[in-house]
Amino acid sequence: MKSIPYYFWDTASKVWTLPFSEAIVAELKDHFEQYGLPLEVCKKPKEESTPLAPVKPKPTLVKPCPKDYLDTLALKGYSPNTVKQYKSLFLDFINYYADRDPATLEEADIKAYMLHLIDDYDISASHQNSAVNAIKFYYEKVLRRPRTVYYLDRPKKAHTLPEVLSEEEVTRIMQAVDNLKHKCILLLIYSAGLRAGELINLKVIDIDSQRKVLNIRAGKGQKDRITLLSEKILIYLRQYYQQYKPKVWLFEGQAGEAYSYTSARKIFKNACLKAGIQKEVSLHTLRHSFATHLLEQGTDLRYIQVLLGHHSSKTTEIYTHITRKGMEKIKSPLDRIKI
Repeated sequence: MKSIPYYFWDTASKVWTLPFSEAIVAELKDHFEQYGLPLEVCKKPKEESTPLAPVKPKPTLVKPCPKDYLDTLALKGYSPNTVKQYKSLFLDFINYYADRDPATLEEADIKAYMLHLIDDYDISASHQNSAVNAIKFYYEKVLRRPRTVYYLDRPKKAHTLPEVLSEEEVTRIMQAVDNLKHKCILLLIYSAGLRAGELINLKVIDIDSQRKVLNIRAGKGQKDRITLLSEKILIYLRQYYQQYKPKVWLFEGQAGEAYSYTSARKIFKNACLKAGIQKEVSLHTLRHSFATHLLEQGTDLRYIQVLLGHHSSKTTEIYTHITRKGMEKIKSPLDRIKI
């Protein structure tokens, strides 16, 4: 759903919504047909329809993505997810101006399109940035035009702090999992600070038990790195290997393919429910907790940056705003007065 522009979670009805267009229907059908699942499109009766905020109808896609755009994405070595996202966002842009050659569009046209997205679809700041990047890629990387010509003011990014679990909460979550394979999945994410995508792409050969390191290959940004391999997780992994005997992927699906992100997310969600976790958390929260707990143990921020695979130290510095390190020595002024 999130790979298609203008997706929206309707809180009242608790459903995912998309603008209706033949292109989106075709994309959904193609996706489900890969799994042998036919997709039926049915129109809800008027009496059952849920009133939604009025939006302008999204134009049906008529132009294909330029070949030189796709070729440049491939030559730059962008990940499949990024290629898919850029292609989808750029297609929407060029079909908004369906009667014009994309090469003739100017900065004013781009800004007008962005205002259309904001006004008619109320897209998030993150979505705005993604759309801008996809459009700028064409003019700067494909057509090789100067960056200043197509510079756009970016929306201010909301400065939100990630949710973090305490060590006691992590313990409760891990203890709530009985299945050995499921336990290893959650333990490995937390003990090594992995992204979910990095976990499901792990292969058996990536476990280096001699050096006590875990090899992450082609992580975010197509970068390799090594991270921690806990003594405790090694014990669990050896038991897991003896029982499941994975061949290529460390964690395999039922047909021997790489484990799915959806399944890993369900494992974490069920464990949180059993553990009585009330916080709004996701599988990625284990990675945030890994970094925060290392910082609270006194680990240098630079080491944490390397272990997480962050390109910039500014990304890692967010954990300095979450940690309680040093705060235990500070007393609230309320504690000094008699009430």
